Amino acid sequence: MIVRIALFLLLTGVAVGLAWYLQRRRPDPPSAPSYKAPSQLDLADFDRTDADVSLIVFASTTCDTCPGVWETVRDHRSAEVAAQRIDVQDDPALHKRYQIDGVPTTLIVDAEGVVVQAFFGFLRDVDVVESIERARTADPN
Repeated sequence: MIVRIALFLLLTGVAVGLAWYLQRRRPDPPSAPSYKAPSQLDLADFDRTDADVSLIVFASTTCDTCPGVWETVRDHRSAEVAAQRIDVQDDPALHKRYQIDGVPTTLIVDAEGVVVQAFFGFLRDVDVVESIERARTADPN
């Protein structure tokens, strides 16, 4: 009986030691990207400067998520709401100017060029609707 307990304790110690060793050898997971959005845009950089709200999608032609995001945004175009997609392949300077380092990045901008809301990646229709309303009611002062 004592031999069995000793063998059990020995095997348990070996298993714990092996688990500890393997855990230490595992590399740390990659850090999550920390995308940042600009707080202000120069509306002269974009197609429509007369809109109350601008929906700007920074995208890429190689991005799988970008077409779906653009479709969601495009559906909200109107006389008061401008929507524009800017692909990095077509205008890398604009991506660089606003330090866009991940696509899709969607910016909801008020009439003064203030970024009211930024979204990175997938975008829900309800988020666009709420952000447009927030941009329309934003206090410019």
